[in-house]
Amino acid sequence: MKKFSEATHDIRIAVADIGGTCIKSGIWENGEIHEIRETPTEAHLGGAHVMGRVEEILEGYHDFQAIGISSAGQVNTEKGSILYANKNIPGYTGTNIREILEARFHVPVSVQNDVNSAAAGEAHYGAGRGHANFLCLTYGTGVGGAIVIDGQVYLGSGFSAGEFGGILVHPEDRDPGRDMFSGCYERYASTTALVQSVRSRFPEFHNGREIFSRLEDDGVRALVDRWIAEIVWGLISLIHIFNPSLVVLGGGVMEQEYVITQVRQRLRLQLIPSFLNVEVVPAELGNLAGMLGAAEGARKAYHNPPTASTAVHKSPRV
Repeated sequence: MKKFSEATHDIRIAVADIGGTCIKSGIWENGEIHEIRETPTEAHLGGAHVMGRVEEILEGYHDFQAIGISSAGQVNTEKGSILYANKNIPGYTGTNIREILEARFHVPVSVQNDVNSAAAGEAHYGAGRGHANFLCLTYGTGVGGAIVIDGQVYLGSGFSAGEFGGILVHPEDRDPGRDMFSGCYERYASTTALVQSVRSRFPEFHNGREIFSRLEDDGVRALVDRWIAEIVWGLISLIHIFNPSLVVLGGGVMEQEYVITQVRQRLRLQLIPSFLNVEVVPAELGNLAGMLGAAEGARKAYHNPPTASTAVHKSPRV
């Protein structure tokens, strides 16, 4: 059990973070996340199956007054539905998560995109505390992003702002008919891109952890350094556009001190001097960020529910 805030609130919130690999869940109460569980998503079986998994997971919790959901994909936060999800979860696009869960549990439900949820979590409990305006990026299978302005996540006109992975950084490689993200930031700066690059020369490596365990190898380090250069090129544009006081970098690979140090050093050499006041820091909350951000969304839904009553869902204790 980890406590992130001294503030107390008299409600219990069931939270779930729906990812392509696993669904993380727990109970938020009085600034704490507890009863944390991880369940395989089984995403390949489709969106309807995933929602069935979520319902089963939430039935395992008791006495909660609201539900907070963080989900992969582009989310319409007003309707609580999935605007778009890629082929990792077939048939997920169009799923109205809020409607399904409110009908099942009869409590207010908030649904947010996973990166926006993580940014909200960092804003309230983690690296973003004390900063009204900051950017949050996560590096993993792709590159996700979120924009926090005046303490709130900016969603854009279509709920899709912060798609930083789509920044065009290599126009010479652009071929949208083949790949909509061709030439774009996430094809070069994601952890996936790093692993693919290293494996092209060192096929024995399978993930970032293995790569960084061999950083003393000059050949491996040269490829890592080239990948870090790609990260920095995207950040230069973002910092010059948004002029944030803080940039939070998330994803397991950003726990590597070498990466953060190199990013900071290279940015200092390439930013316009008036932008050098920006802080670049690793995310603090790890896998809990999405659940904590989802809880914040659910607290707002509880105090201003659009459809559901503020009842208490009671499940059998097991």
